[in-house]
Amino acid sequence: MRNSKLKEVRNVWKHSRFFFGKNKVMSVALGRGAEDEYRENLHRVSQRLRGQTGMFFTNKTKEEVVEWFSQYQLKDFARSGNTAIHTVVLFEGPLPQFSHSMEPQLRQLGLPTKLERGEINLISDHTVCTAGDVLTPEQARILKLLDTPMVNFHITLDSVWSNDGTFELLERKDNPSPQKEGVEEEDEDEND
Repeated sequence: MRNSKLKEVRNVWKHSRFFFGKNKVMSVALGRGAEDEYRENLHRVSQRLRGQTGMFFTNKTKEEVVEWFSQYQLKDFARSGNTAIHTVVLFEGPLPQFSHSMEPQLRQLGLPTKLERGEINLISDHTVCTAGDVLTPEQARILKLLDTPMVNFHITLDSVWSNDGTFELLERKDNPSPQKEGVEEEDEDEND
């Protein structure tokens, strides 16, 4: 979960509440079945708590919330295990964006570098990553140092529960898997 990105969302939605915790604890609090649910149809929300999931409580209308979250996307740096969306190649020659003190770190990350007259030089062309490859921790770190974001952070709304007891699954435009980085699933609660 990207905490800094989520902090930005919380600042925009100060009038609302986000809950992230252990899914089993949240589902027990809501009720696991119709016989032990706290309010009508809350057990259906409880059944949706899987993977990186949280709950979002607000007094705003469903339309306002769905519209805002459908447009909210931020570029972010890839982590190890993400898939590279494009090929990144560094060409032989100087790397002026890095200070001389970073040369050992770049060499440790696998870049063929040497220090000449206080400037880092790449000894030969180097492919950092190829489109479609799963990134290693070293590749993800190099991409971050190169200021090359490769993922979009966004929050996917999954379902809506309202105070009147209605429960609705929302139509999803994408089909994220629980392991997909940068995707958070939210259950929305409208308090009228």
